[in-house]
Amino acid sequence: MAWRDSRRSRGRLALFMSSIVLGIAALVGINSFGDNLARSIGAQARELVGADLVLSSSQPFDSTLRPALRRLGSTRTDEVSFASLVSFPRTQGVRLAQVRALGAGFPYYGDWETAPAAAATDFRGGRARGALVDDVLLDQFNARVGDSVKVGTLTLPIVGRVLKTPGQSGFSAAVAPKVFIPIDLLNKTGLVQRGSRVQYRTYYQFPLGADVAAAIKPYQVRFDQTGIDTDTVASRQQSTGRAFRDLTRFLSLVAFVALLLGSVGVASAVSLYVKEKLASVAVLRCLGASGQQALLIYLIQTSGLGFLGAAIGAALGAAVQLVLPKVLGNFLPVEVSMTVSPASVGLGLLTGVAMAVLFALLPLLSIRRVSPLRVLRASLEEDTATPDPLRGLVLALIGAFVLGFSYFQTRDWKLALGFAAGLLAALGALAGLGLGLRYLLRRFFPSSWSYVGRQGLANLFRPQNQTVTLILSLGLGTFLLATLYLTQSVLLGRVQLSGGSNQPNLVLFDIQTEQEKGVEQLLNTQKLPILQRVPIVTMRLASINGRTVTQLKKDTANGIPPWALTREYRVTYRDTLSKTEKLMAGTPPQRAAAGGLPRVSVDANYFERVKLKLGDTLTFNVQGAPIATVVGGTREVDWGRVQTNFLVVFPSGVLEQAPQFHVILTRTPSNRALATTQQALVRDFPNVSAIDLGLILQTVDEILTKISFVIRFMAGFSILTGLLVLASSVLISRYQRTRESVLLRTLGASRSQILRITLLEYALLGSLAALAGVVLASLAAWGLAFWVFETPFALSALWPLPCLVLLVAGLTALIGGLNSRSVLSQPPLAVLRAEG
Repeated sequence: MAWRDSRRSRGRLALFMSSIVLGIAALVGINSFGDNLARSIGAQARELVGADLVLSSSQPFDSTLRPALRRLGSTRTDEVSFASLVSFPRTQGVRLAQVRALGAGFPYYGDWETAPAAAATDFRGGRARGALVDDVLLDQFNARVGDSVKVGTLTLPIVGRVLKTPGQSGFSAAVAPKVFIPIDLLNKTGLVQRGSRVQYRTYYQFPLGADVAAAIKPYQVRFDQTGIDTDTVASRQQSTGRAFRDLTRFLSLVAFVALLLGSVGVASAVSLYVKEKLASVAVLRCLGASGQQALLIYLIQTSGLGFLGAAIGAALGAAVQLVLPKVLGNFLPVEVSMTVSPASVGLGLLTGVAMAVLFALLPLLSIRRVSPLRVLRASLEEDTATPDPLRGLVLALIGAFVLGFSYFQTRDWKLALGFAAGLLAALGALAGLGLGLRYLLRRFFPSSWSYVGRQGLANLFRPQNQTVTLILSLGLGTFLLATLYLTQSVLLGRVQLSGGSNQPNLVLFDIQTEQEKGVEQLLNTQKLPILQRVPIVTMRLASINGRTVTQLKKDTANGIPPWALTREYRVTYRDTLSKTEKLMAGTPPQRAAAGGLPRVSVDANYFERVKLKLGDTLTFNVQGAPIATVVGGTREVDWGRVQTNFLVVFPSGVLEQAPQFHVILTRTPSNRALATTQQALVRDFPNVSAIDLGLILQTVDEILTKISFVIRFMAGFSILTGLLVLASSVLISRYQRTRESVLLRTLGASRSQILRITLLEYALLGSLAALAGVVLASLAAWGLAFWVFETPFALSALWPLPCLVLLVAGLTALIGGLNSRSVLSQPPLAVLRAEG
């Protein structure tokens, strides 16, 4: 019966069910991409590290540890890396690069692609006597193999162009391009000095199948005490996978919103479909069918179409996933092999069918209560309008499904509850707007308006109107797009602060104490202002309240994040707060009283995350020397400002004799002045590094542009679904519109008037829905800026928001007018005869 009854209605229902296709396509595409990425990271985990174990420290390894490190593995390679300005004498180009002085043998795993190919082989074999330079760095300064590169006081020939390094993405190469030199030439650069920021690494290769974690376990306490970090294949796989898993989960939630929009369209379609089928259901009841049987007939129809839509969406999603690696390829550390993920397809099919059935059940429940007497009734009074207790159960199931899916994607109940609550609030606000609009129009109808105006407004609360459904679908799609735009604008605002005329755009660091006056004199010669000068001391946390870092790491119940215990702290010393800091509790940094400890000031967010209290004792290891301090106060730091900011600030009189370097912030008026300053630094102070903030901001902007394209691409599914729901709503109610059109034309209305009535109705709906979506998006973006990103809510440009409102309103009116053309072409006699 379900098959037979669907013959005349498949086209209309299929159009509505196609809204499920877009949501499932986005969902399957994102989840399948995430599965393929996770599998590729797992398969290429060794290539990410380049070795089985990496030991790293900001200080040379303790001499007492060297015998143990030799016993740890015989196949090993050393590396010393640091940031430095490098120059190309032929083209006079200067840029900050990551210099990596490597021994022979590395990498043990993965492809190191160079041009010519023999350059990598010679370097790994220890036979190269020149430098390998990243491809992006050579392209920027029009340099080539055979030219020379100057690193500190050492000039080397460029023997190879680096095309690919294991574990390095195009993004990292653009931000920090690398220059590789043989480690035995390191001392000739003159760049490794007392106080220089240098990273020391040793790479190990173990026999296949060896338990690396067990091998380093006996040394872990000594590693923690001496500030040595360990990185294994398993830890790198976990950290890399976690970073990209968060991105795919966020995009999956965006896709899920598109699916919810499609589900709203399903509910609307089935609601109108049920109203048309009430007479048929009444006939079935007269022939002996029960209410449950009648319900099952139409539930089978909607479930079948839901499964078909989910299957088509899953197939389309397999194609969607092919787009993402092309867009994100430069940011991925591995090559992603794209295959169809059975788990993602299965989840998409299950989700699509479940959403279609749950949302279709809401209007279908009324079929159970259709009376056989309806066949004999001539009036249109409803016999299914009384509340149905099962609707509450279905609504609860929908809410549970949304919450469960959100948790499945985020694995965090707080995020899942926040997402579900925010979505519920947005849906409630939009539904309230639709219901309120209908009530206000009935209550305060403008009877003095023109005929076209009165009819257009009356259509918003006529029988079988689509006011609430269209405001929900269009408003939610607009809300999502506007939220993404506003959030992106807030994030861009955080990094674009340096664009002001009084903000620094050049940072000089690794300035040794004896070089500080010379660097300042160089800047004065170049007529550049010194906007800020800061001393920096590196250290590690040794204990909190007498409990060592090792003890705290074992106590997983203390709630202290691991990064707080293992990171290297860069601190400064002063007795006052800067302009971008605000005292929150306690006092600013204070010198030690008689017999007391110095009082440090910590960042307020750090204070909360590390579970500190005022008066707690923090002991730091300052390059071998322990220094005990007391938490004297907290301060709020504006991390969005382009200047030196610190988690911990010491008072004066404590760290002046500690090994340190200095940072100077300045501003160059032009690229020519920047190049001149960099060339002078390379000539006079080769160890001093300069960060061109303009170049960094340009790179960040390119990154955000590509990532925002992916997000907009996914959000586009939501808008397309909303427009599809709009078009389908008009088509499915065409019969009702035809009757109204015929009656109006019989009463003397022209085709032009009827078209204007339709355009007015849909333009009002589109405008109100889009405006509501923008207002809700502004509230959501403010909440994200305040609670998540912890930055002021400020917009660089407001013009896209009214443009979005006009676009949605115009498209809504256009689709409404186009879909109403067939209504206008129906002659009155055709409908009157059908009625007779």
